[in-house]
Amino acid sequence: MRKLIFTALAIAPLLGQAQSIDYQLTVKLPTLKMPSKAYLVYGYGWSNQRVIDSAELIKGTFSFKGTAEDNMKAMLVIDHSIQGLQNLDRMADTHVVYLTDDNILIKGKDSVKYAVVTGSALNTEYTKYSKTFAVVEKALGAIDAEYIAAPDAKKNDTAFFASLKEKVNKANQLSDSLKYVYIRQNPDSYFSLEVLTELAGEDIDIYKIQPLFKGLSARLRNTKAGTDFAKLLYNIGATSIGAMAPNFTQNDVNDKPVKLSDFRGKYVLLDFWASWCGPCRAENPNVVKAFNKYKDKNFTVLGVSLDQPGKKEAWLAAIKADGLPWTQVSDLQFWNNAAAKQYDIRAIPQNFLIDPTGKIVAKNLRGEALEKKLEELLIL
Repeated sequence: MRKLIFTALAIAPLLGQAQSIDYQLTVKLPTLKMPSKAYLVYGYGWSNQRVIDSAELIKGTFSFKGTAEDNMKAMLVIDHSIQGLQNLDRMADTHVVYLTDDNILIKGKDSVKYAVVTGSALNTEYTKYSKTFAVVEKALGAIDAEYIAAPDAKKNDTAFFASLKEKVNKANQLSDSLKYVYIRQNPDSYFSLEVLTELAGEDIDIYKIQPLFKGLSARLRNTKAGTDFAKLLYNIGATSIGAMAPNFTQNDVNDKPVKLSDFRGKYVLLDFWASWCGPCRAENPNVVKAFNKYKDKNFTVLGVSLDQPGKKEAWLAAIKADGLPWTQVSDLQFWNNAAAKQYDIRAIPQNFLIDPTGKIVAKNLRGEALEKKLEELLIL
């Protein structure tokens, strides 16, 4: 549920690009019953989630030690009955933890949900940050619970789904408002930069975002994450509306090279997506609808997948399952996809509408907005 309507897009780990560090995490839950197991998971809840580490309960303690990217955001997940990570639902016992080179300690009783984190300045800062957004998490949790409790027939009811989506939209609006306030009140906070990248999204409104970025402390702006974001913020001209779309070549599903310039003479929707991306899969029916409506009016779609190395079968299966009839290409390099780097793709789904001359005429058209723009351009 939350993957499809709680999250508007899938975001690349911008702030996770850093040097590797050795982390040490101790979790003390003295009244937790055995047997129990704990997991550290990156990207928890997404189809491409990755287990960083796991530990068995020994005398009320889970111990983790390993190497990870500095400041990596992970989810500590407690499996209370050894049913397996894949069998845990959204109501699982979890706690966000940022992996640093500190000796991090998490202390609770028999659960980590409300446990206290010490030994790490960044995690202490996160505790302060998360309290700011507790009201939003509570609202989203209530919506989640309402959906889970609903019978299958009601879950398939469009009116019920629409009512939940409206509640989600209101919660997200509140979240955005709180983010603006947090950034202004905490100019030197790591999380101010993190939420700023979330507010910026995939189509940066420089008139709103640049002043907020300039208001951050010099220390924060000069971190690697800060300089990476500055590059996105001040170098967006190559893929702005009115610019000529950068050309590229990638192999299609049959390993045949395809160039973007091969489609010159048509309106082309350059669509960045991935099989693992819930928001992308939710948007695919809208693109299919637009394609079928306008495919005979000098319009087509070129899909670029950010699927992962060794995951070609997952890519092909998603194309088949979602009924995507247009040309699909990928180098199967995840966020390092060469075309995605040319277009500064930091989040998906993201698309660019390119006219017959090769010029970008619109960006990030979703749902009815795509059909309206095509109608404007193609119906005389």
